[in-house]
Amino acid sequence: MPATDLPSTHPRIRIVASFDELVSTRFANGVNALCWPRTLEGDFAEVLNRLTAGQGITHLVEDDLHALPLSAAGGAAISIMLADLAMLRQCGLEPTLDCINGYIQPEEAGSMRTDVCSWHVDSATCEADTYLCTYFGASSEGLPNEEAIRRVDVPETRALLLEAYGGADDEHFHEWLNDHYYDLHYAPLPDAKPYAFGVGNLWRVATLHDGCPVPPCIHRAPDPISGQKRLLLIS
Repeated sequence: MPATDLPSTHPRIRIVASFDELVSTRFANGVNALCWPRTLEGDFAEVLNRLTAGQGITHLVEDDLHALPLSAAGGAAISIMLADLAMLRQCGLEPTLDCINGYIQPEEAGSMRTDVCSWHVDSATCEADTYLCTYFGASSEGLPNEEAIRRVDVPETRALLLEAYGGADDEHFHEWLNDHYYDLHYAPLPDAKPYAFGVGNLWRVATLHDGCPVPPCIHRAPDPISGQKRLLLIS
C-alpha cells in the first residue's frame, strides 16, 4: 500500500517549529513521533552522484564529503547535513550519514522478514529515541499503532514461527522471539494508512524501552528501487 503525504493532524504525530522543540518535547498523550518540517536548499543529488558507494549501506566520513568536487549547490547540501550532525552531537547523540544503495540482507533461518524494510519498532535498553532525516531518495514511512498488528500475533505467522522454533508456545518461545527480533515487527491492518516521513524533514520517534510513556513508533525504510540511492541521517 502506498504511503500518503505527512498528515497535517494525527493523534500520533506532533509538528514542531524548531530543533530545540524537537529535542526538548517529551512524548505524551499517545504522541510517539515528532516532526520538524523543512525545505532544504542545496543539490543533494549532486552529492550522491559524486559518491563512490558500493552496494548496501556506506557510512559517510566528513573529510571525504569535504573532498568531493561540488558546485556551490552541492556544497550547500554538504553544509546542511554536517550542521545536522553537529546539532545532534551537541545533544550527546551519535548520528551517522549514510548512502544507501539497496540493502544486503543477512541470511536468516527463520520464517519471517526482519530487515529495516519491514514495519518495525526500534528497541533500547535505556531511555533513547531514534532521529531520522531523508535528504534524497524515497523517504522512511510511518504506520499508526492502531492500524497494525504484531506479526507474531497473526495466527498463521505464529504457527510458522513455532514450527521453526520446534517447541511449545511457552516462556522459552517468547524469549526466542525476542532474541530474533520477531516481536518487533508488524503487519498493517487491511485499512491501514501509512504516511511518508518526507524529504528534508527531521524526525524523532519513540522506541521500545522500559518506562517509555507512549507506544513505540512503527516505521520502516522503503524497499530499495533498482538504481535509486538514498541519503539518510540516523541516530
